[in-house]
Amino acid sequence: MGFLADSLSRIKPSATIAVTDKARELRAAGRDVIGLGAGEPDMDTPDNIKEAAIQAIRDGKTKYTAVDGIPELKQAIVAKFKRENSLDYATDEISVGTGGKQVLFNALMATLNPGDEVLIPAPYWVSYPEIVSFAGATPVIVPSTAESGFRLTPEALEAAITPKTKWLILNSPSNPSGAAYGHDAMRALTDVLLRHDHVWVLADDIYEHLTYDGLVFVTPAEVEPELRSRTLTMNGVSKAYAMTGWRIGFGAGPRPLIKAMSKLQSQSTSNPSSISQWASVEALNGPQDFLTERVEVFRQRRDLVVSMLNQANGITCLNPEGAFYVFPSCEGAIGKTSAGGTLIDGDEAFVTALLEEEGVAVVHGSAFGLSPFFRVSYATSTEALQEAGVRIQRFCGGLR
Repeated sequence: MGFLADSLSRIKPSATIAVTDKARELRAAGRDVIGLGAGEPDMDTPDNIKEAAIQAIRDGKTKYTAVDGIPELKQAIVAKFKRENSLDYATDEISVGTGGKQVLFNALMATLNPGDEVLIPAPYWVSYPEIVSFAGATPVIVPSTAESGFRLTPEALEAAITPKTKWLILNSPSNPSGAAYGHDAMRALTDVLLRHDHVWVLADDIYEHLTYDGLVFVTPAEVEPELRSRTLTMNGVSKAYAMTGWRIGFGAGPRPLIKAMSKLQSQSTSNPSSISQWASVEALNGPQDFLTERVEVFRQRRDLVVSMLNQANGITCLNPEGAFYVFPSCEGAIGKTSAGGTLIDGDEAFVTALLEEEGVAVVHGSAFGLSPFFRVSYATSTEALQEAGVRIQRFCGGLR
């Protein structure tokens, strides 16, 4: 269609959303499908947060707000960064957007020019390279390996930096691998970044509260305060507080960047939902004790999923430190034929056959920049995960 913008040809639709939609279609057609494609907690938003939203509606807090967030929410975010990350920000160094994705989109669109490079460790969240490409810049993919626990090594980071590098996007704990950086691993990266003062850091901390096995969460500007002046620390309420549909994300960074992001937002969405903002004030300021219980549920699910995957023929799965994903290898299945007659010539063929023959929806690793792997989200009921594990084992047992 000749009238569409050239910039649209630079991006692909989200693979994770596509898998979720396909599972939904199959379910609507009467198929028994277990969806392990979506990155969304199955738990409900806590009641105190819902009540705050209802109260905001009753109080008439339903008008336009400041473009990038109400003062009360910005103050709650400032307090959160101080309390949990030992980071000091002022309210005019905070930007609130309609979900974390908008905060990332605003930051990259407001700073990138053609010829700029953005370093993206693989495996990566599907939207990072697409947003960079849409902005007209060049995503530079820096692959990791299962041997490194899917973590970016300081050597790989050093080798990837060029005079054109503008940003490093660092997501810890990671979607899709669940890999997280402890203090020493993060320190090794910040030491490299100190030597390259033209490189900005976009720290995507959305899975901050989902860490396991005693791993203590850290963020780059906390580990190396000298990086604060060129770091955007991004977070949100969607994953920790089970508020994916409320659409509130936020970022903290230098005033000129925050101001530029606000300018862009003023000409796109304007303010995020006023009601969601008031709910988020309660999320950040209210009781946090439920987080410990929920993290324990996720840890038990992780252990179940890793164990069942490692018992499937041709599958090997690492035990990740955070988030609610595992990123197993299906290398042992490549070159074989499924019970339904599909030749498994790569991870995409593997996940397609798994969905069609056993009704289990997962996402192929190539969508995240690394093959032959696939992503399993364990943010669903333990019963569904148990059944999915049985089906995956049966599918892999039928490969010839």
